[in-house]
Formats: sequence, C-alpha cells, structure tokens
Amino acid sequence: MSEINLEKLVRPIIKLIKSYSSARNEFYNLDEDKIFMDANENPYKNSVNRYPDPFQVKLKKSIASLKLVNPNQILLGNGSDEILDIIIRTFCEPSQDEVILLPPTYGMYEVLSNINQLIIKKVRLNEKFELNLNLIFNKISKKTKIIFICSPNNPTGNSIPTEQIIAILNKFSGIVVLDEAYVDFSECESLIGLIKTYPNLIVCQTFSKAYGMAGIRLGMCFANSIFINYFNKIKPPYNVNSLTQDRALKLLESPEKINNVINKILDERKNLEKQLIKFKFIVKIFSSDANFLLIMVDQAEKRYNQFLSKGVVLRNRSHLTGCENTLRVTVGTPEENSKFINICKEIDV
Repeated sequence: MSEINLEKLVRPIIKLIKSYSSARNEFYNLDEDKIFMDANENPYKNSVNRYPDPFQVKLKKSIASLKLVNPNQILLGNGSDEILDIIIRTFCEPSQDEVILLPPTYGMYEVLSNINQLIIKKVRLNEKFELNLNLIFNKISKKTKIIFICSPNNPTGNSIPTEQIIAILNKFSGIVVLDEAYVDFSECESLIGLIKTYPNLIVCQTFSKAYGMAGIRLGMCFANSIFINYFNKIKPPYNVNSLTQDRALKLLESPEKINNVINKILDERKNLEKQLIKFKFIVKIFSSDANFLLIMVDQAEKRYNQFLSKGVVLRNRSHLTGCENTLRVTVGTPEENSKFINICKEIDV
C-alpha cells in the first residue's frame, strides 16, 4: 500500500476550527504552590473544587508505560462511546461520507453513524464470524472513510484473525477503527503496536471490562499523534473528570490485581463452557475470547424469561444478524455462575 496522506483524511472544517482554550489548558499544574484565580472555581477545598487536568498528563503517562506507546498517541474519553463519536466527527462529512459496519457487532457504531448522518454500508461476517474480505473490498468506494472492526467481537466473543485485519490495512487507505474492548481476555495480543506500521489504524480499549471500572466511564484511544492532535481540538475540555482520573491512577498502581481478576474470569469462563455442554436446551456454545459466552438455545425468548423469573438477567441477542436464538451470558463470580448453572438444570426440560 502506498503511503497515506493522514492530513487529507481529516475533514477540512476540523483543520480550520480553533479549539477552546480553557483556564486549565493555559495552566494545569495544580500541584504548584500558587493562588488560582483564573478559572472562576470555588476556592474552598473539598478535593474536587478545581477543574480536572484537561490533558490527563499523569494518567496518560501511566497508561503509556503499560501499553508501550507515547503519551501523545493517547486520547482518553468519557467511555469509548465518546471516543468513537470524536473519531467519526473528525473524519466524516455528514450526508456525504460512508462507513462500513460488520454485523453482528457492537451496536453503537451504527447509532453514532446515524447521529452523524453518515451513509452506512454493512458486510455480514461469515459463518465463523470472521471477515468476508472480498465483500468488504467490493463495498469500499471513494466515499468510504471508516471501517469498524470489533475484536474480540461483541456479541460473538471471537477474535478476528490478525491476518484479516492486516489485509484490510494493506488495501484500505481510509481509517480502520479496531475496538479491543475485550482484548485482555484473549490469547491474541493487542494490535496497538501496528500503529507504527499503519498510521491509519486507530485502536480503542476501555477500563470497563478487564479493569472492572465500568462505573468511572473511561475509554482509551491509541493512534498516530497527528490524529490525536485533531481529536484534542474537538473534545470537550474537561471530558475526563478528576474522580475518574484518580481512580484509574490508583488501579494502575496494582497491575497484579488486574491480572488476578482476569485469570479468575478466564477460569470461570472455562468452567461455564464445560458445564453448559450438558444441557439439552443449549444448541451451541460459541468459542469466546471475551468475558462472556454466546450460546444458541432452542427458544431464546422462552429461556430468557425463565432465567429472568429466577433472578438472572441475560442478554437476548436474537434480533442481531447471524445470532438467531442466542443469549449472551456474562461470566460472573463463582457464586453467580453456580446459581446460573442450577437454573439451567431446573429448566432443562
């Protein structure tokens, strides 16, 4: 593939926009012994009376060390959904540009594309829930700006083969967004390192899954520094609050705790797979590299309601392309999984 002109991928209006300069953009080192009278904040200390660091400098340094990237290759957001929206608004002209979605996949790609008035093209995953490369290449046009790939995929749980993703990167000169929300549960390595070779690759990850912090709403984006600079122009100045930054920093001080929890979830996932094979109402268990299992059952609506009536909430994915009669089961604690299995025994008639 010939060298990509990264600047040409960015919308002209984004290049012209002058970003808002907040008080903390101009001076953000709150650790210095100074009297801050610049931001119209309440001066009485309560740990959150000051605006947060809009650059998230300390947190980005910690993440950069963990992910082996430079801090200027990181964008942090109020959850991954904000990051996905920023990516779309940076590259896609409303009512003109196209995106390619690969169902079944994460639903917010379509929601955000519709909100931003994009033309959506869909290419269904094959019977293995992997990429239909030839069909994807046939869908690409001069107006195609972004291809969204989720790996490990939600709701199917499988990882997309690395060689398939590289094949897309080698032939497509637009933006490839690789959503790795569940990569920490996979035997496949993250593809963040490919950003050096393929500057049109953007990788998204999250604190919501393996890190166990869905409640703090913190998404991560890793990309070429040129793109990050544009993302920073249009993101809200204080999109990641102080409480979120502090909790994330404390968590990253103890990586062994994160790994211990991941290993527990992986053990429980294997245990669930072994036990679920026994039940007659379960038609198929799809292989998973995530913290959930997609299972095909005889009657999804009936089984969903049976579990719900007994206090277990599953996700019925039957309306999604290629997911007829499926339920998505998130791996719980040993106690929760035991209760789930006991209910399976009760309803297996």
